[in-house]
Amino acid sequence: MSQQIYKAHVNESTGDIQTVKEHSENTASLCREFSVYELKELMYAIGLCHDAGKFSKDFQKRINGANIKVEHSTCGAIAAKERYDMPASLIMQYCIAGHHSGLPNAGNITDEPLEATLYGRMKRDFADYSKYEEELQLPDIDNQALSKFLMADCGNPTQIIDKFAFLTRYCFSCLVDADSIDTGIFCGTMPEGNLTVDFLKCLEKVNAKLDSFKCETKLQRTRRLLQEQVFGKTDEAAEIYLMNMPTGSGKTLCSIKFALERALKENKKRIVYVIPFQSIIDQTVSEFESIFGDSAEILRHQSSFSYEEDDDLSEDYRKLAKKATENWDAPFIVTTAVQFFESLHSNKRGKLRKIHNLSDSIIIFDEAHMMPQKYLQSCLQSISYITKYLNSEAVFLTATMPDFGKLIGQYAMSGSKILDLVEDKSDFKSFKKCKYEYLGDMDRESLIVKASESPSSLIIVNKKKTAREIYNQCRGNKYHLSTYMAACDRKETIENIKKDLKKLEEDYPGLMDVPEERRITVVSTSLIEAGVDIDMFTVLRELTGLDSILQSGGRCNREGKRENAVTYIFRLDDKVNFGQEDDRINLTRGIIEKYDDITSSESILEYYDRLFFMKKEDIQSHTMSNKCKNIANIPFKEYAEEFRLIESKTESVVIPCDDRSRELVAELRYKGAGLSRKLQPYVCSVSKREFESLVEQHAVEDFDTGIWCLTNQDYYDKEVGILFEGKDYYL
Repeated sequence: MSQQIYKAHVNESTGDIQTVKEHSENTASLCREFSVYELKELMYAIGLCHDAGKFSKDFQKRINGANIKVEHSTCGAIAAKERYDMPASLIMQYCIAGHHSGLPNAGNITDEPLEATLYGRMKRDFADYSKYEEELQLPDIDNQALSKFLMADCGNPTQIIDKFAFLTRYCFSCLVDADSIDTGIFCGTMPEGNLTVDFLKCLEKVNAKLDSFKCETKLQRTRRLLQEQVFGKTDEAAEIYLMNMPTGSGKTLCSIKFALERALKENKKRIVYVIPFQSIIDQTVSEFESIFGDSAEILRHQSSFSYEEDDDLSEDYRKLAKKATENWDAPFIVTTAVQFFESLHSNKRGKLRKIHNLSDSIIIFDEAHMMPQKYLQSCLQSISYITKYLNSEAVFLTATMPDFGKLIGQYAMSGSKILDLVEDKSDFKSFKKCKYEYLGDMDRESLIVKASESPSSLIIVNKKKTAREIYNQCRGNKYHLSTYMAACDRKETIENIKKDLKKLEEDYPGLMDVPEERRITVVSTSLIEAGVDIDMFTVLRELTGLDSILQSGGRCNREGKRENAVTYIFRLDDKVNFGQEDDRINLTRGIIEKYDDITSSESILEYYDRLFFMKKEDIQSHTMSNKCKNIANIPFKEYAEEFRLIESKTESVVIPCDDRSRELVAELRYKGAGLSRKLQPYVCSVSKREFESLVEQHAVEDFDTGIWCLTNQDYYDKEVGILFEGKDYYL
């Protein structure tokens, strides 16, 4: 009698068969290769057990053509529970049971078999799969050593839960990437090769760029001295580096040089650059590409960008880049904070697959102060775990630095090794290009008059509706910016503003005696604070968080050509806004009253201290350990669904405003979904209530795709964006 072949996969092109034993052993070897040293035994066992259920007769019937549904992943979890003791057994159960559908909620021991929790699924009946015991040689696991590793640096039970949850996600990442890679190689769907970067050549080009800058003026010499403080510490080992450098000091280029130096010294595999805003990722990637040239193939990963839809790239390159976005197996990655942190706290196979590749990395967090208050503890914990246990290093980069040493000690790990790269901050004042003056309460007319006194002025307010109304009240040469406008129109408006400002300086050197009709007024929401490099004579900023006010001031006298430039802070005298002010506004008002110079280190530290410690209980209420009492009841799925860095209070609407967008909308209407990323440049955002109003007026349709498009062009104005009554209503 011939021995039965237990199939794991069949290559549809060649008809070749991969046995369960072959796939399990290959996956186990990859799991062990991917893993940090302390988890290698555990990961090998997880890889071997993950497809134990494929030894069942039911699964073999299915792979041979029977039209039956077979759940195989829970079988491997049951096998792990039977073979291993805690805590190894529990990590294995979570990972193996979820390796297709995602890490499950543990649930409770009373859960019934029909429930989708781990406990419920473990009670289900399955066809005999015991053949795995003969086919697979399961290794022993040193549970004592594993327990010691899990409990290290944990002072209380809640810290154990949070660390256990992180390491389980990490183990899951190793498993699903190994599983995907081995399956892809056997089935012929895995593209050969990877994106490449030559760190040494990149460093040489960064050095050449830095050397090309003049060092003649006092400001230029001060910039060089600040950067040399950073570069002088590239030999000093730490887990987290703090790079506090003022706007205009070249901190982005400085951070990349530091990261390249550390990567070469410590033989790191990759550099990951994390950006807080999608809106500035384009210019950041372009800046890096212009410096590195052909020495670096940069992986760009954000929700609004797809290599598959980039027609300028070769098919081979698109395949390699797409593969790299799935598992981050690339040497240089630029991504968003949302993509980074929501992946870390996900339960899904597709998102978690990349997490193990954060090991042996240098990770730069640009504008690090913008980590979300609600999930601050979870984010800081994750960074601490990555740098403490995955042999990686983090660089926190910002011009307005909170006391991260204190924050990490309070909310993450007290034993993290943190190094301040810029200890001497006495020269920060050299980069101060404007002073800040609080005007108190102002009505709109007084605000507009104040703005009109300057050759160029930027009014920044907190609400889109307010920006539109003030813009409509302004006279003369004016511009409007908000997310009511399609992204492409915002981009065009910003370019027009830059051209207009340049022409104004050419026509009126020193911006003296500019006639009223040539004066420029820009009315914007906070979007202009994120990476929009414009130089305004005067900035007027509505009262908000101190960090945003200082970002606004970065648009005032940006080139430092003028003395006595002023950013004015005002509180809009609108009764509708009173009583709706948030903690940041109230804190900032107190800082303004206390400090003559709100840009001082003391002012900034006090603001963040009060912001991040005032709501200590609230910040601590959003960790995994607040969702469960012990590691046996972790609700991975529930937590992942709740973890959102940006609360979605808006709806996106596509504006067909040119020939290309109209073609895409027509294609969407007749072909259905699949064009979401190509439509991103034409998207604007509205509140839920505003969206419902547009639906009621039949101004938008989604063609049953879930992508809502404006179908009545009377509801859009290129200057102010989407309207909520058609233009004909204004006749």
